[in-house]
Amino acid sequence: MEWLLKPDGAGQEFLVMIIAIALFASVMALVLFLTDRPNMPRWVPIVGYLGPAVALIGFGLLFPALTTVVNSFQNRTKDAFVGLDNYAEIFTNPEFIRVLVNTALWMVLVPLVSTALGLVYAVLVDRIRMEKVAKTLIFLPMAISMVGASIIWKFVYEYKPPGVDQIGLLNQLLVTFGAEPQQFLLDPPGNTFALIFVMIWIQTGFAMTVLSAAIKAIPDDIVEAAQIDGVSGIKMFVYITMPSVRPAIIVVLTTIAMATLKAFDVVYTMTGGNFQTSVIANEFFTQSFVRQQPHIGAALAVLLFVIVSPIVIYNVRNMRISEGER
Repeated sequence: MEWLLKPDGAGQEFLVMIIAIALFASVMALVLFLTDRPNMPRWVPIVGYLGPAVALIGFGLLFPALTTVVNSFQNRTKDAFVGLDNYAEIFTNPEFIRVLVNTALWMVLVPLVSTALGLVYAVLVDRIRMEKVAKTLIFLPMAISMVGASIIWKFVYEYKPPGVDQIGLLNQLLVTFGAEPQQFLLDPPGNTFALIFVMIWIQTGFAMTVLSAAIKAIPDDIVEAAQIDGVSGIKMFVYITMPSVRPAIIVVLTTIAMATLKAFDVVYTMTGGNFQTSVIANEFFTQSFVRQQPHIGAALAVLLFVIVSPIVIYNVRNMRISEGER
């Protein structure tokens, strides 16, 4: 029965998939049979329905999280505790400091620039004749996977030596105007900003969509009252639009910030984290599975969790406040 754990070939993999689906269906049928019966105590269906989900969350989420935290305080071979040495290595090693600096740049620039561009674009195209087409063009990058978008921009940034036909759009434009081609993905720190731009390109569509919906939800009587008072143009944007969509702006900022902290695909696909472009999510993978330093990888994973947690808590708290106001 070893093939169940390590299927060899497409036939065995398909058979394992069928068996897994059948087991899942059997478990659910058993749960329904045991819980959906008359005169059952109330706690029986509650345990029956929530129990499997809680067990899966505990086994698939909580247990690995606790294991990662423990591993972050151990050495490479996991046979001794080293206290905070792994974290000290992260905050003192110049290589890891560069990773932290890059992550900070991503966290600041991507949410702010994406949200600002999305808000400006949503305001500019609001209620114009070609609004749907204009918004579709900005939203299209969101329909592309991170890897797909990275491959597209990797071709855009492609570099060939001077005198050779350029296949990268940006370098071809430079050559056309008489400038030398640039190695956009190789030369730090510009390469980090080149990767950040890709993430901004992807996330601006999300920001525009959410903020556009928030702008359309502004009551007409507020807008009309402001117009009667002589408010228009920039003043309308500053004093009416911005305060009205503030909850949506916070949601967009925090959501993009969380997505940015987990930005592994863009970095891994375009540079592999080389040339001083690595971020925490990518470095966690590199240390754990490439350099065989699971203790450092675990510490980076915990650090990422610590950074993300306040953002999640703030986002949930703000959403509850907004719901309470309604």
